[in-house]
Amino acid sequence: MQDKSQYISPIKQRILSFASTLGISKRDFYSTIGVSRGTLESRTGITEDIISRFIAVYPEVSVEWLMKGSGAMLLPDSEGAADTPRDGDGVAVLSGMRGAGKPYYDVDFLGGFEEIFNSQVSVPVDSIIIQGFERADLWCNVTGHSMEPKISHGDIIALRQCTVDDVQYGEIYAVVLDTIRTIKILRRSADPDKLRFIPINTRDYDEHEYPKSRIIRIFEVIGSVSKFF
Repeated sequence: MQDKSQYISPIKQRILSFASTLGISKRDFYSTIGVSRGTLESRTGITEDIISRFIAVYPEVSVEWLMKGSGAMLLPDSEGAADTPRDGDGVAVLSGMRGAGKPYYDVDFLGGFEEIFNSQVSVPVDSIIIQGFERADLWCNVTGHSMEPKISHGDIIALRQCTVDDVQYGEIYAVVLDTIRTIKILRRSADPDKLRFIPINTRDYDEHEYPKSRIIRIFEVIGSVSKFF
């Protein structure tokens, strides 16, 4: 019987292999996915929480490659916008063709501030092609009413990865913090180490401030569409 204390998970090895392609230090990589130094190098197995954190931060990594070592490390990046099917009024429709378009993750960004654990596994369940959203890196759900009427409960949002330094104040962003996911207008805070998170529906929701240090990942919200697929 194998001694688990001497076992390095193949998934850990693949995560470290991916990290080596990023051109950043291990310290910065560990900080990005929110694990302590050496967590991925210990001679133990790997928890679902660590896998979930990694996938949430790097959705471009193929889950099949990560879990089984099969196929390419990264998901294919196929635009396919020219062949986007359209309805009778010329409105672009969603494609359910796997391997085409940009990945759709059945994960909620909260249009409110209810907590949602970021250990929730983010595995793409489909791909989406919509003309005019070619800049999107991925799609996710919106839950809640704080961004209404511009973005409604049940919509899906097109996201493009960026950094805190890229933030244009007054625009809408989807932000993964250490304990919550949320979508809000971001504005400058009086405290240079914080950002203001402002809802559109100010009748029912208040603004909050969070330290920049709590931000794990941030996305520009390119737009939203009603979910009808």
